[in-house]
Amino acid sequence: MTASSEELETSVPRAEPTSFDSYVRARSDGLLRLAWLITRNWDDARDAIQDAFVSLYPRWPQLPSGARLESYVYRSAVNACLRIIRSRKADPVADPAGLREAPILGDPTATVAASTELWRLCGKLPPLQRTAVVLRFYQDLSFAEVAAAMGCREATARSHVHRAIATLRTSLKEDLS
Repeated sequence: MTASSEELETSVPRAEPTSFDSYVRARSDGLLRLAWLITRNWDDARDAIQDAFVSLYPRWPQLPSGARLESYVYRSAVNACLRIIRSRKADPVADPAGLREAPILGDPTATVAASTELWRLCGKLPPLQRTAVVLRFYQDLSFAEVAAAMGCREATARSHVHRAIATLRTSLKEDLS
């Protein structure tokens, strides 16, 4: 006896959106931006998010709900991104058109240049550090949420962010001198 998709959707209580299709429609753009920030390549980002959703689909009815579902999806997306990065021969050059626009404060050219430079330096970080920085500062996740998304302890997530910031500071100082 097989259950219909409607029965599967109602068998597990879950916060909106309830169906896999509506979840994908609601979350795919945000996850794609997250994947681009980690992989630094649109094609790889699309592949990673597709891989993550393909792996989630068969298990969708059994997945947790609410915040635990979000954490599970983030972890799947991050793991897919890291698999793609590890399989690469070399890191691609980031497409500056995909960066968020910098807020205009004072001289806009200086602000945009600083933002572009910072994202360029982020692109040089090791994949795990870059992932932690993107999750923490771009996605605005807590360290506990970063740890859950990366599948590590909170202290490890903090360490990745701390090391990344130290590397970025050193790189900025070197560029200024």
